[in-house]
Amino acid sequence: MHIEKVLELTQSSPKGISSSDAEKRLQEQGPNSLKEKKKISPVMIFLLQFRDFMIIVLLAAAVISGFIGDVTDTIIIITIILLNSIIGFIQEYRAEKALEALKKMASSHALVLRDGQPKEILAEDLVTGDLVLLEAGNVIPADLRLSETQSLLLNESALTGESLASNKNTAVIDGKDTALGDRLNMAYKTTLVSNGRGSGIVVSTGMQTEIGRIANMLQDNETETPLKKRMADFGRKLSYIIIFICILLYAIGLIRGENPLQMLMVSISLAVAAIPEALPALITIALAMGARKMMLKNALIRKLPAVETLGSISYICSDKTGTLTMNKMKVVNMEAADEGEILNGNITPFLAGLALNQDVKQSNNAALIGDPTEIALVEIAKEKLQQNYTSVVEKFPRVAELPFDSDRKCMTTIHAFGDKFLVISKGAIESITKGLSSSELDPKWEKFSLDWAGQGIRVIAYSYKIINEIPKQVTSESVENGMRISGIAGMIDPPREEINSSINECKTAGIRPVMITGDHPATAIAIARQIGILEQGDLAMTGPELESLTDQEFFDRVELVSVYARVSPEQKLRIVKALQSKHHFVTMTGDGVNDAPSLKAADIGVAMGINGTDVSKEAADMILLDDNFATIVKAVKEGRRIYDNIRKFVKYILTCNGAEIWTIFLAPLLGLPIPLLPIQILWINLVTDGLPGLALASEKAEKDIMQRPPRPSGESLFAGGMAIHIVWVGMLMAAITLITEAWAIRYEYAHWQTIVFTVLSLSQLGHVLAIRSEKEFLFRQGIFSNLPLLGAVLLTFILQLIVIYLPAANIAFKTEPLTLNELIICIVASAVLFHAVEFEKWVKSLKSKNR
Repeated sequence: MHIEKVLELTQSSPKGISSSDAEKRLQEQGPNSLKEKKKISPVMIFLLQFRDFMIIVLLAAAVISGFIGDVTDTIIIITIILLNSIIGFIQEYRAEKALEALKKMASSHALVLRDGQPKEILAEDLVTGDLVLLEAGNVIPADLRLSETQSLLLNESALTGESLASNKNTAVIDGKDTALGDRLNMAYKTTLVSNGRGSGIVVSTGMQTEIGRIANMLQDNETETPLKKRMADFGRKLSYIIIFICILLYAIGLIRGENPLQMLMVSISLAVAAIPEALPALITIALAMGARKMMLKNALIRKLPAVETLGSISYICSDKTGTLTMNKMKVVNMEAADEGEILNGNITPFLAGLALNQDVKQSNNAALIGDPTEIALVEIAKEKLQQNYTSVVEKFPRVAELPFDSDRKCMTTIHAFGDKFLVISKGAIESITKGLSSSELDPKWEKFSLDWAGQGIRVIAYSYKIINEIPKQVTSESVENGMRISGIAGMIDPPREEINSSINECKTAGIRPVMITGDHPATAIAIARQIGILEQGDLAMTGPELESLTDQEFFDRVELVSVYARVSPEQKLRIVKALQSKHHFVTMTGDGVNDAPSLKAADIGVAMGINGTDVSKEAADMILLDDNFATIVKAVKEGRRIYDNIRKFVKYILTCNGAEIWTIFLAPLLGLPIPLLPIQILWINLVTDGLPGLALASEKAEKDIMQRPPRPSGESLFAGGMAIHIVWVGMLMAAITLITEAWAIRYEYAHWQTIVFTVLSLSQLGHVLAIRSEKEFLFRQGIFSNLPLLGAVLLTFILQLIVIYLPAANIAFKTEPLTLNELIICIVASAVLFHAVEFEKWVKSLKSKNR
């Protein structure tokens, strides 16, 4: 709209609004601040940790155990539940800080015209119609329609993703679907004024601003991680099975005429045996260990489930600026005029232009401060001139200038040149050619410009002339004419050095990288081709093109697109959700405020630790401490290793628990007494299962871990024959235990129950040694390659001996000392299981070779 129309709609004027109007509007519109969703109280967060169905079943078992007098069992089960709930509470309580970071970003004060006078007010008191005055260094306090600009440059990288400062103007823009980065007559809340001054009319405040819309999107519920989904599904199914088996066992006992209280005790024992009490804690500890290892590789994990999720991702949707690129402009192409005057000291006009036409300052530590484009040009001037740079700047002091203007699209400086004056212009090629004399017009410069622009290179042209005296009025008409072109410089935000190899590794691992940026399409496409993201047959799409597609049209096309340019925050979110609807696990990387909603919605959000905003860090699951895309690839490998190891100890624990279920369930049916007491079952579940199971988390990665594709989104935790293994090995373990029980009772061993208890415990230790790898045999893999596991097995064996031979432990665990012969029999019987599982690997390898 025209400014006059904006003033009319906002009921404002060129002198702003009155204080009374402002007060009335503030009451109607509310404060210019971001609202938070209603927070769940810490007490409620803690109570919600107990809603898991498996936890409810375990609580019921604990209550019944206490009711029938087994207080020890009750205390142990309740302790485990509480520890698991406390860990979950801490994670959830710390997770929701994104809105707080957004609120901190808001400007605390704003300079406005009220009652026709400048007045400084709190930014939260701004209302629509306020006229805000802007100058360099200001944070934009609300969304503004600019009414006046003087060389106004805004850094909008956090909102749009574009690294270059945006040149603002007041001109009307045709078209209602203009991308955020192309709205040159607007200034948005939380962006920064890097140069010039101006003023603007407030058109949106609070949650109605662009940043407010992002804040609103951040209030959506977080995506559930693959592990959470799999464990929730598994826990539900396991609990139903356990309840059914317990009821069935109790009914069979009553039919057989068993004591009802005794059968209730047996059923409770079965529930305790079946529910893997240590599993939630083991998964949490494994993820924490993985997180610590990732931190050593510069990947800081904020939310533990993200460790495992990394191993599942099939898409990495990456922001360009600062993630794939250096976020620093660099001159990559230069073309000087064929002939040019040589200034004092053999300095060409082109090099003089690079050195003199700039407003870059140098800090105390020699760092260059100013516009990124000018810094890049000064750096190349210093590189070319070396020790002559300082003498050139001193020899040709600036005496007049015409600052950059978004209408002219150029900047002109005038320098003393002996008894004459050197005029230098710098700007867009079309602006510079306008000031050239007719004899200087050469189509080659436009050709260079078009060729470079097609490669995503930004072109800056230089022209010059020497005049005898400075005009009385320095204007573009009096100065910027009759110029000679001295050369052009092409610059780009270059890709990171290691990015190509990282992209290749992603593709080898079956992960597709996609660039999503607010930057210009030509630049995005050029960078994407250079680093290998955009290949033959891949599509590139702009924000307006995406906006024109229906959900179904985009759904059909989303897997073909490798580059998105000029996209808005809502569109980033739409891309992530479209890929998820295609059953992909999606990672979103980014560093700006505009990335926060998609970081939160993605299966795993990855923020940049150095250049990332607080908002992006709070919304992310993982932070790259070195802002290095290659770190993601290392994290993916670690995530896959951890998931493999989680599968291993889930396999281990459920096989062991399955063996306990079969043992307790089948013993009465076979006419045998209940083989184990509840306290002995808890010992097996917590110690024999727990310690070696935890040590499996230290297992090294399989050799082919980055050559296999990501896991399908619907793949069960028990895929790849794991369910079959759990059933047959559990039944074999139970069979060995029951055969040992029958043998011990037949030959009247007084402490048969201790023998059974020991055989079952040691069989599980043999099992954990055998499942360290799904493919390699233990001795080929190296028995000492996982020292924590070896140590855990030895420690568990020693603890089992203590339970057998220590008098105090005999009382607590209802055990009796074994003779040496009995102990050897237990060890030999247990070794059967280890060899059976190793034989399974051999059979699998034969089948694999045949295929």
